[in-house]
This record gives sequence, C-alpha cells and structure tokens, in this order.
Amino acid sequence: MKVSEILKVKGNILFTVTPDSPMLDAVNAMAEKDIGSLVVMEAGNLIGMLTFREVMATIHQNGGAVGSDTVRRYMDKHPMTITSDAEINEVRRLMLEKHARYVPVLDGKVLVGVISFYDVAKAVLEAQSFENKMLKSYIQDWPAVANEQDG
Repeated sequence: MKVSEILKVKGNILFTVTPDSPMLDAVNAMAEKDIGSLVVMEAGNLIGMLTFREVMATIHQNGGAVGSDTVRRYMDKHPMTITSDAEINEVRRLMLEKHARYVPVLDGKVLVGVISFYDVAKAVLEAQSFENKMLKSYIQDWPAVANEQDG
C-alpha cells in the first residue's frame, strides 16, 4: 500500500501557518480544528512543522504559557518528509524510528498532504482486516474444494 492511497481516502485538507504567525494563533487554530499539527509554509514552500510536541516544549520553556513569540522560533525546522509513492511499511518504520507523529507528503516541492501515525495505523489495520477476512473465507471454502477433488 502506498501513501497516495491513504491520501485518497483521507482527503487533501491541509492546515498551514506562516512562520511569522504568533504561537498563540497557531495553538488556537490547532485546538479549534482538533488537529495535532500545522505545516509551516513560506513563499509556497514547506519550511517546518508545528506539532503538539513543539507546542508542549514552548509552554515548558515559557513557564506554562504559550508566550508572544512566533511559530518560527519553536517549529521543527527539519521535519521528515515522504513522497506519495512511498510504501506504508517503510513510512511506518521511519515514523517509529524518528518518533514522528505527523509527516508532510511532498511530490517534488509541492505539499500534497500530511500523514499522521493514526492514518498509518488505520490503513494497516484495515488492510490486515481485509486480508484476514479473505483468508478466513478461503479456509472455510477450502475443505469443500478439496473434497470435490478427492471424490
């Protein structure tokens, strides 16, 4: 299964923020939209990610407050990225290895989506459930087919 298949099901709604946006505005947007990440874009290019992890680090550094700095100060300036033709098993391995919960999907320099660890887990579970269903169906039918060949 490829990342492009997950994006087809998930849709292509992207939530972005500029690096010069106040952190408070970004945190409010994340809370209002019930999302765990914002892609940081500047001049049409991805330049970072702001996730729950960076928000928590910001609050910790500011003694329990978001503070008045901009997103640029706290964003992840070097987020892991993938392409839409990446295989899900490879993405899952990379996300676990890098502790990445949200990964931007780029085709060239064009942002086409964001894959979350939840999206990957859901896709893997659905694929395994389908495979299990097919195997169970095959096993249920198998003895009848074997008996016909024996007889």
